[in-house]
Amino acid sequence: MIENTLQLLKNASYSLPLLEEDKVNDVLLSVADAIESNTDTLLKANAEDLARMDKANPMYDRLMLTKERLAGIASDMRSVAGLTNPVGKVISETVRPNGMKLTRVRVPFGVIGVIYEARPNVSFDVFSLCLKTRNACALKGGSDAYSSNCAIVELIHSVLKEKGVDPHAVELLPAGHEAANELMRAVGMVDLLIPRGSARLIKSVREQAQVPVIETGAGVCHTYFDSEGDLKKGADIIFNAKTRRVSVCNALDSLIIHKDRLKDLPELCIRMAAKNVVIEADDEAYAALEGKYPAELLEHATDESFGKEFLAYRMSIKTVNSFDEAVLHVRKYTSHHSECIVTENAEKARLFQQYTDAACVYVNVSTAFTDGGQFGLGAEIGISTQKMHARGPMALEEITTYKWLINGDGQTRS
Repeated sequence: MIENTLQLLKNASYSLPLLEEDKVNDVLLSVADAIESNTDTLLKANAEDLARMDKANPMYDRLMLTKERLAGIASDMRSVAGLTNPVGKVISETVRPNGMKLTRVRVPFGVIGVIYEARPNVSFDVFSLCLKTRNACALKGGSDAYSSNCAIVELIHSVLKEKGVDPHAVELLPAGHEAANELMRAVGMVDLLIPRGSARLIKSVREQAQVPVIETGAGVCHTYFDSEGDLKKGADIIFNAKTRRVSVCNALDSLIIHKDRLKDLPELCIRMAAKNVVIEADDEAYAALEGKYPAELLEHATDESFGKEFLAYRMSIKTVNSFDEAVLHVRKYTSHHSECIVTENAEKARLFQQYTDAACVYVNVSTAFTDGGQFGLGAEIGISTQKMHARGPMALEEITTYKWLINGDGQTRS
């Protein structure tokens, strides 16, 4: 059955490049409208998934859809419709001495498979970006979100049929591991595979896949509060990065603080107490917070406190003696996702951005902005932490490749 589904996706991938831009945009706008008019249906399906998950599970927030979140998804889809389609764009053009003309143009990958966990919003994001770039997409969501994903794909299929577009442009695969295994082995059927989720999921796909993979890594995100950091900026950035949404990959996991600013640590952290953020602090930071941060929320850090993606109301604090030590700590524990420095020293800011090996490196800005929508990309299909092909939020251009078009007038090679 899965092989048949993949064949239907492959067939659809041949017809999608023939769609006119107005037709594609009309479909995306209609799906956005359908999201808003079918909100109750989508929330009912999502409630079935939520009922099976413990609210204490960090994935619960990722799984949850709300009226407001669905409205945001619809808005993102309209934004994608309004973006320029990169397919067909001429990247370079040259004429060789023999008169042969070479043109390099952007084209779709073909079939893009995405393996992800309890995030039903991903289904909409992947569909919108893939349709805009004329890619067919195979969705392999987790069992936790299966009811939600079924309702989402059913809604999309109804709009595609209504608009006369091959509904097999998007297919939802079964939730079991066997479907994921077949997707990873689908040589000749799947042109690109993107895993989104836990470090364990990504590692498994990287090691087992026989088709090309773009790796989207876990987000172990640091913010370094420098000896010359602004206290108000730092407090705002730390609070926002940690508490805006703890279940997302751009959330703050570890605060690094220069020893000269330990006296300011209580003020940097106190707002998080209202959100019940548990702090795992090293000895120096613990001493600075003791008696000034709720005792029940303050713990001693261990070796496991660092290099960990918490996905919860919990973070670690590391005290350093210098800028260089902060850079080395980030280098040791980074997942190459998003890193930040809070400083008023322009040279330190420049050096931090130069020395830090991550997809997104911030100066005086919350890491919460690592997001395709926030980067003006409309939406994202994932955040790449690798260096081949794409890095950071991946949107329209990142899910295209290119080919060479060669035109001549009878030239032959000696």
